[in-house]
Parts: sequence; C-alpha cells; structure tokens
Amino acid sequence: MSEKPIRVLVAEDDTAVRAALSALIGDEPSLELVAAVGDADEAIAVAERERPDVVLLDVRMPGGGGTHAARGIKRASPETRMLALSAYEDRDTVLEMVEAGVAGYLVKGSTIEKIVSSIERAANGQGSLSVEVTGDVIEELAGQLTLLRRVDERKGRSQQRIRKALDDPEALQLVFQPICTLDGTMVGSEALSRFRGPPKRGPEGWFAEASAVGLRVELELAAIRAAFAAVPSLPPKTCLAVNASPLTVIGSSFQKLIRKVDTKRIVVEVTEHAPIADYARMAIDDAGAGFASLRHILRLDPDFIKLDQTLIRGIAKDRSKQALAAGLISFAEKIGATIVAEGIETAGELSALAELGVRYGQGFYLARPVPLAKLGSVRPKQTKVLA
Repeated sequence: MSEKPIRVLVAEDDTAVRAALSALIGDEPSLELVAAVGDADEAIAVAERERPDVVLLDVRMPGGGGTHAARGIKRASPETRMLALSAYEDRDTVLEMVEAGVAGYLVKGSTIEKIVSSIERAANGQGSLSVEVTGDVIEELAGQLTLLRRVDERKGRSQQRIRKALDDPEALQLVFQPICTLDGTMVGSEALSRFRGPPKRGPEGWFAEASAVGLRVELELAAIRAAFAAVPSLPPKTCLAVNASPLTVIGSSFQKLIRKVDTKRIVVEVTEHAPIADYARMAIDDAGAGFASLRHILRLDPDFIKLDQTLIRGIAKDRSKQALAAGLISFAEKIGATIVAEGIETAGELSALAELGVRYGQGFYLARPVPLAKLGSVRPKQTKVLA
C-alpha cells in the first residue's frame, strides 16, 4: 500500500502563480492540493479547517501579509509546516517569516524539483532556504529573533517606566540628608532621590535602568531641577549637594539650570571624570570605593572629597581602613580639599574619624534624611569627640 500524499495548501495572491503552483502540485503523485487561496485570513481559515501538512505561503498577500498568515496558521494548526514564497530574497523578510514560524523560504521561480523537494522536506520536519538549510538552523534563527524581540520588549517597558517617573510629579520625590560637623552642627544637606513604584526598589536601580535605555541624563536633570527649586527653603547659610554623572554636568541643560541658582550654595557630587567648567564647587563622591575614584580626584581638583561608606563601616576597629582614610585626609589637606565622611552609623565610627582629623560627615548616626519641610527642625546628634 502506497504512502499517503502530502496535503498542501497554496496561499498566493498572484492568480497566475497560484494557478501554476496548483497545477504543479496536482501533477505530483506524492502531493495533494487541499486548496488554493489568495488572502491571509482565508489561508488561516482553510488551515484551521483542513489541517494541511504543508502551506506554500506568499510573503506579501492581502489580509495582513505573510507574517500575519504564518502566525495565524501556527495557532490554528500547530502541526502544519509552512514554506514562505517571495519574488526576491530579502534578509529582513526572511527573518520575519522564520520568526513567525515558517520552516523554510523559497524564491518564486525555483525549479519544480526544488519546490517539490522543499515541500517534502518540510513535511518531514526539515527546512529549506534559497539554499538548503537544516531545520536546526531555522530554529536557531527563530530563537535568536525571539530573544532580540524580548530584549526590545524589556527595553520598551523600561523606557515606559522611566518616562512615567519623569511625567508624574509624584513619582520622583526628594529627601535631604544633613551634612554636619562631627560635633553636631548642620552645614549643608545632600538631595537624595526617592521613587514611587512599581517596581519597589532603591534609587540606584532606577538610575541604572534609566542609563540602560538612554534616559539617565533626563532623570538626573529632573532630580537636580527639583533640588535647585528647594534652595530658597534651605536653612540659612547651608549648602546643597546634588549628584550628577559627567554626561549630565557637561550638558547645556545642566548649565542653564546652574545659572539660575546661587552657586556658592551648590556642591556637585561627581563619581566619574569629565571636563567640567568652574561654575560650582565640586565634590568627588565615594572616594575609597575603587581605584578609579583616585584618578578622578587627580583630574578634577575638587573642593570636597567624600569618603565612601564602605571605607567608614567598621573603621573604629580596622587599622587598614584607618590607614587608607589617613592617607586620603593628608592628600586632601595638601590640595586644599575638605574631607566629608558619609555613612556614619555608630559612635565608634564617628570617634575614629574625629581622631583622624575628619571635620565633616553625614550618616544615620548624625541625622537621617528628611523631607524638605522638616529639614529646618533637624537637630544633629551632639557629641564631644572634637573637644
């Protein structure tokens, strides 16, 4: 008993091509023509009803095109294999059709032998391109396209989240971390960003995501703009520190913002090197957190050097940290910079820093971040370490 013929559906909008393909299939003993249609939606409906083994599918047909038809047929008849047909080879079109689920791609005008062979290969779970390619390669291409699409989708969702944070006045809020002398006098504050989710995460996560989708500068400018608006409401004779990446600081938008405030009250904290005009006092943030920050200190000639909290944590009992801090303090004195220790959380840390000669600091032990309205009433912890 002979094997059953391969049941084929032809979906082609060109009448002459459709007729020629139908005749070719009708003349082949190993093939059986299920139907011949000229519309994408009709092809989906026939595939769902007839469940053909193989569909010859025109790339550019009415009713949504070949990709629409391929996705619809894949849903309606998962076991059906599809071969894309086109009058020319177009890499982008090939990849779109492969991603949509076709098992191979044929250029119109291929020989009868090539068409029959491709149909048979498709029915047997193999793939064909204008030069024959195995089904594994087809699947790999589809997998790569799917991965790229998912990456693009994630990027799109990230952009939407950051845009929402930029557009919603309630999404980005500021708190102010007092900067104090180590005997408890507030001399300034650092503006810190806080974001309302979702997702629920720290500001580092938000700025990292903004950076990944090219929106970090916009997000930093939004935070800086809000911080500068708070300057008139700050306690008298105190400064305001804002955080910015070099790309933000050297941009024209930041320069316009900085001209609108009293720069004598502004400290710009930069964690990376970039050429910066002399329009405000500069601070190197997170010194001691890595070698790169030391290079930045040499290049920027800052007014302030902030000791990173990873250096401060446990410094009361860690002689290596004490030695590193002492070296940075000595260096700061020689270049005329002021040391500010951040992340002070215990009396022991504060005492050790005072003994090393640090005069200024910030951290939960001295005073916690507060909204602007409460900043004037903050009373940093009084100590006697600087007697």
